[in-house]
Amino acid sequence: MGYFTKPGAEQRPSLAPMAKERITERLEAQGLRYLVDDDGDAAGYWDGHLFYFFVYGDADQAFQVRGRWNRKLGTEHLDALVRLANEWNSERLWPKVFVREEEGLLGVYGELTVDYADGVADEQIDRQMNCGVATTIGLFEHLDELYPEAAAAAKAELEQA
Repeated sequence: MGYFTKPGAEQRPSLAPMAKERITERLEAQGLRYLVDDDGDAAGYWDGHLFYFFVYGDADQAFQVRGRWNRKLGTEHLDALVRLANEWNSERLWPKVFVREEEGLLGVYGELTVDYADGVADEQIDRQMNCGVATTIGLFEHLDELYPEAAAAAKAELEQA
């Protein structure tokens, strides 16, 4: 019996546990292109931004969608980006935003993490992947409006590749 289940209440059907293999199955079911890295984590590019699909926890119960803004900003923008992340996180449910320094540049990330300790339906995995990617792209579009030069430079770099 679950913590909030009333005695005598109907039991829910059991759900399959979260697993890395389920992520790739769902990506394939949606016809999406992806790759799998050396750690077995699935990843793909949406709107030029790299997204990873991670499974965490002692029992692989937590599923995370994490995207990185594909723009280059120097550390002089750290204070402004941290303030933006704090404001975003206080006003929105998704994605959680954080900033970190990486080799003299700033990385801006959006992520959505859900704990599926009691199992998860395929539709829930699909919904989390779609929500994580879509809301994070919304964040990245907002950042592109605030830093148009960085956005234009990244887009030009992609066109030359």
